[in-house]
Amino acid sequence: MDELMDYDEAVARFDPVIGLEVHVELGTATKMFDGAPNAFGGEPNTYVTPVSLGLPGSLPVVNKKGVEYAIKIGLALNCSIAESCRFARKNYFYPDLVKAFQISQSDEPIAYEGFLDLDLSDGSTYRFPIERAHMEEDAGKNTHIGGDAGRIQGAKYSLVDYNRAGVPLVEIVSHPATGVGAKAPEIAATYVRTLRDIFRALGVSEARMERGNVRADVNVSLRESLDAPMGTRTETKNVNSFRGIENAVRYEIQRQAAILASGKKVVQETRHYHEEDGTTSAGRVKSDSEDYRYFPEPDLVPLAPSREWVEELRASLPELPAAHRKRIKEEWGLSAEELRDLINADAIDLVEATVAAGATPQGARKWWMGDISRFAKDNAQALEEVPVSPSDVAELDLLVQKGSLNDKLARQALEGMLAGEGSAAEVVAARGLEVVSDDGALVAAVDEALAANPDVVEKIRSGKVKAAGAIVGAVMKATHGKADAARVREIVMERCQ
Repeated sequence: MDELMDYDEAVARFDPVIGLEVHVELGTATKMFDGAPNAFGGEPNTYVTPVSLGLPGSLPVVNKKGVEYAIKIGLALNCSIAESCRFARKNYFYPDLVKAFQISQSDEPIAYEGFLDLDLSDGSTYRFPIERAHMEEDAGKNTHIGGDAGRIQGAKYSLVDYNRAGVPLVEIVSHPATGVGAKAPEIAATYVRTLRDIFRALGVSEARMERGNVRADVNVSLRESLDAPMGTRTETKNVNSFRGIENAVRYEIQRQAAILASGKKVVQETRHYHEEDGTTSAGRVKSDSEDYRYFPEPDLVPLAPSREWVEELRASLPELPAAHRKRIKEEWGLSAEELRDLINADAIDLVEATVAAGATPQGARKWWMGDISRFAKDNAQALEEVPVSPSDVAELDLLVQKGSLNDKLARQALEGMLAGEGSAAEVVAARGLEVVSDDGALVAAVDEALAANPDVVEKIRSGKVKAAGAIVGAVMKATHGKADAARVREIVMERCQ
């Protein structure tokens, strides 16, 4: 078990520096260098061609759509787009890298020197520096049989599926992010979340982290002070959740601080992240770039995207998340805190889709951030996984807008919807939840309540109109909360004249 220093003490004694290498799988129809399908799932080793399998004599061909997506990503990250770039062979052996090299880009990436401005939970902004975004291919997938939690340690044997081999990737490599201080975990997670949102907005990837469409290698080092030389870094590989990114940064800061405080040295190495307890463990000694023996890929010519094409792609970019959030904040009249709550809950797209389906912004935000969020938390689900859609929630909100449901009845209807009892209208009909607005029934209920409370009637007639609330409450109780409270109050005042 690693020795850890208290987090607050660690960031007080040392200056954290973080860096991230984020991989995104591109949503092209075919792989990066061959015509095999680029699809999730499938029977093992069925989405392959001789190029995918690195068979002798097979030659790669660049996927133009993959290059287009890479340029769009670079533009969205405020990068310069190279006038000329080329692919390289990154040489290393893994069982899931059948050629024993990966086609990537080394000293000539497609995009370079950019940044992302991040909105943090306390209202501050941090500019995250980006070194490059380059194109490459993914490796296959190892499945370890007999080991603990699917890991190679203790496994009896391993199986390799090459369906993912050759899937197009863009890797975004950051510069070291300095001055992050105690906010380091939040900044790291916010950076990857912002990237994920950009990928989705651009339409270049489904960006589903649970499928590995987006994954991050998290680099952490500590130094004595802001002006001290950089410390030795570790790289926690393939973290694919925002919580995991935060946990990995926090854990490494605490672990490295304890090592340095004891007078020992941090080992430059890769590390594995353990989702079950938020810890990391040692992998292998980290290789430097020279260890990969990069050299130009001889089977692919250099790329020279024309400036006209680059500008066409720049003009085609959609509204990006930062501009989108600023617009909806103004249109919906949200405070900065309300917007941050939506962002942190990953609810903006759901609320916006609900508004587009007919709900009010206030109503959509109320349902998603209230009862539905509690349901998701209680069932350990993401908001987008709950069994109601934006159109379902909009239907519920429209019933409230029309006066068919009051707030209490709408919550009961939503409870039924989440339980799988049907749409809002179906649940309302089955449970008999619709507001009683028939004047005849309401007048009868009011008269009964007035007759039972003559002292309240006298107070109302003497000008103490607040006393009408007691009669309204009695009617609501008698109708099991189904009466139109506003109309009940009107009838009470009419009958007490």
